[in-house]
Amino acid sequence: MAIDIKIPEFSESISEGTISTWLKKVGDPVDEGETLVEIETDKVVLEIPSPATGVIEKIIKNENEVVNSHEVIGSLAESDQVDAKQSEQNFDQEVSSDVEKVITENNDESAADYKKTSPAVRKIIAEKNIDIDGITPTGKNNRITKQDVSASSSKQSPADVVSTAISSSDDSNEVERVPMSSLRKKISDRLVSAQQEYAMLTTFNEVNMSEILSIRSKNKEQFLEQHDVKLGFMSFFVLAAIEALKAYPVLNASIDENDIVYHRYVDVGIAVSAERGLVVPVVRNADAKSLSSIEIEINQLATKARENKLSIDELIGGTFTITNGGVFGSMLSTPIVNPPQSAILGMHSIEKRPIVKDDEIVIAPMMYLALSYDHRIIDGREAVLFLSHIKRIIEDPIQLLLHL
Repeated sequence: MAIDIKIPEFSESISEGTISTWLKKVGDPVDEGETLVEIETDKVVLEIPSPATGVIEKIIKNENEVVNSHEVIGSLAESDQVDAKQSEQNFDQEVSSDVEKVITENNDESAADYKKTSPAVRKIIAEKNIDIDGITPTGKNNRITKQDVSASSSKQSPADVVSTAISSSDDSNEVERVPMSSLRKKISDRLVSAQQEYAMLTTFNEVNMSEILSIRSKNKEQFLEQHDVKLGFMSFFVLAAIEALKAYPVLNASIDENDIVYHRYVDVGIAVSAERGLVVPVVRNADAKSLSSIEIEINQLATKARENKLSIDELIGGTFTITNGGVFGSMLSTPIVNPPQSAILGMHSIEKRPIVKDDEIVIAPMMYLALSYDHRIIDGREAVLFLSHIKRIIEDPIQLLLHL
């Protein structure tokens, strides 16, 4: 009995996805609940589990193809796993043996090259009916690789190969063409849209990090022991931003057609650079949480992002965003607002610089702050005062306890 492999229901904020990777191929035995395929959306990578125990019977939608909610992308045949696996192995052996025999009868040199391949490569050669004489081996010890087979296939299509390297005659340079992922395309579209639709402006300030560094140095070991997470800087900036947003609520608002929507809650998006691209998981109701709770949640969300395990619910929403380019060494940047939000705070690297304090020149750990905002609803005065509010709190953290 064939069982359909279906795409689950996407959320309202996700219209479609793209098949990123099939982890199984036709003939592979699978267990119920085992991940079969990864679907990349503009927000998250979804893992599609097997609906039952059996064998992959058919793959309808291949890698890099666009899919929608409830769409059937393949089918599963209920079968004994051991027998199915053995049948596949027997098939591989028969195919390899037959093709090798044909090649040997016609070309001894080609047969020698053919033997310098893995069973998986030989299977591809057989399935695609590729002339081995036209394959230039580039692997170690003159072995033919999958890339070699793909590059020489006369039946090759864009969907067959995700990436093709084109080498120059002297092999000194390479050009690699890789299809843009759904996530990267969506990020691109949003950034361009924000630049075109928003009256974007950025204001800057700098903050002395001495007090925060002192607090962190004195308490990091006890904090780690009690909460099982390192004490970072982001939680301090989240709390400082929350206090500033209370004072200047328009920076926590958004535009909906001809209306300004004021949010009476603060959901803070934390920009995280993951392998597949930038994602912004959300700390919900951050204004009702303690510093330790925020630090723990940020750590959990960042770990999920890097492991591609974020859920859709953890990525949607957000009323204000904070990004930290300082972790990559950025000294100064102009972050782009994350629509439909109206403002984003950019943190940067901490550098020791000479400053004037109490009419004396001293060396202090300084960080540049950048606030990009939508000038359609946020005036320059509010933006500058908002950033000054954050600066004041970070330089005198006792204000966080007093909610000043």
